[in-house]
Amino acid sequence: MSKNITVGIDIGSHETRVMVVEYADDGQRKTTRIIGMGSSETKGVRHGYVVNPEQASESIQKAVSQAEHASGIRIKQAVISISGISLASHIGTGSSIISKADNEVTHLDIQKALNDAESKLSVPNKQIIETLVLEYKLDAKRVFGRPEGMKGIKLDVTVLYVAALKQHIDDLILSVNQAGVDVIDVVPSPLATSFVTLSEKQKTAGCMLLDIGAETVSLTVFEDNQIISLHVFTIGSNDITNDIALGLKIPLPEAEEIKQGVLIGNVPQGDVETIIEARLTDIFELVQKYLKKIKRDGLLPAGVVITGGGSQIPITETLARKILNVPASLARIPTNSKKNPLLKDMSWLVVYGLCMSKRYTASGNTSYNPVSKTLSHIGQFFKSIIKQLKP
Repeated sequence: MSKNITVGIDIGSHETRVMVVEYADDGQRKTTRIIGMGSSETKGVRHGYVVNPEQASESIQKAVSQAEHASGIRIKQAVISISGISLASHIGTGSSIISKADNEVTHLDIQKALNDAESKLSVPNKQIIETLVLEYKLDAKRVFGRPEGMKGIKLDVTVLYVAALKQHIDDLILSVNQAGVDVIDVVPSPLATSFVTLSEKQKTAGCMLLDIGAETVSLTVFEDNQIISLHVFTIGSNDITNDIALGLKIPLPEAEEIKQGVLIGNVPQGDVETIIEARLTDIFELVQKYLKKIKRDGLLPAGVVITGGGSQIPITETLARKILNVPASLARIPTNSKKNPLLKDMSWLVVYGLCMSKRYTASGNTSYNPVSKTLSHIGQFFKSIIKQLKP
């Protein structure tokens, strides 16, 4: 029986999580099993980006150490998530003239069109981490499927790029490297979460994944089984905690408990609901405004699936349905996680998604794409600098 290990690291603004998943294949069936988890309070991170690599590295080291102890495995490399306010999607278009004399579309023609789209893209200081083809057109007619082998004169392509500030990516990789772990790929957090929360049917019909984190809210819209838009807002569930603390004149720890539905002392329930509803309304109105911008307001048949720490607030689901005017539901822990009793709540969905990505399930962490190689080289570069600076 062959076995492979995949490790995921999710560095959130509030907590850093590490997961170790084992894949086993006996030739007849494949199984997955969580064999180790670790977590620690995140330090040195603000709004999803690293502000202090040393502190962030310490948080990662603590979580990695826990996961190593639980799994009995030395963690040397991992897939990591990236979130933060610089993460966003961008649309690019490109074209190419079919090169063969018989007008048959080749792989080279497709690559030329993709290169043309990327060359026209203007995202200063950003690095592309995902490239997803939204549409091909051959002689102005949409191609359903791949155009290679078809015949025509001109190939057009529409591409969605997910990018983040290069400085943020570099700092994230540096922090992980300083914790003694090599980065083999960087995956957008919303994409990782979608791997284990959304079905192909939902993504094909049209839906939105809404992640209400501690300091940011990210939305990812899917259609025809692919991402069509991704955006991050600089607001989060910590803002609700702060509002409760200010409104009720109570300490932040108590405000956090109240936000999660725990009543403390003689706190008026009506006042709490008013405060929470006001801030959640702000969040959902921002989301609605963005959906109008991309012309998807009220036009998502599979609705909105809500995840993140803010999804645990009692009125979140109801308020989302009311304001966004689409079906709304909370993300559920994947059904196959019953075999993985360690996966207890939704706060682990990002790191679980990192481990469950089809990129890595076939051969564990030993296989990665060209983007991964670039990121790994960046990580090694920073690691070599650190070694040179040490006495």
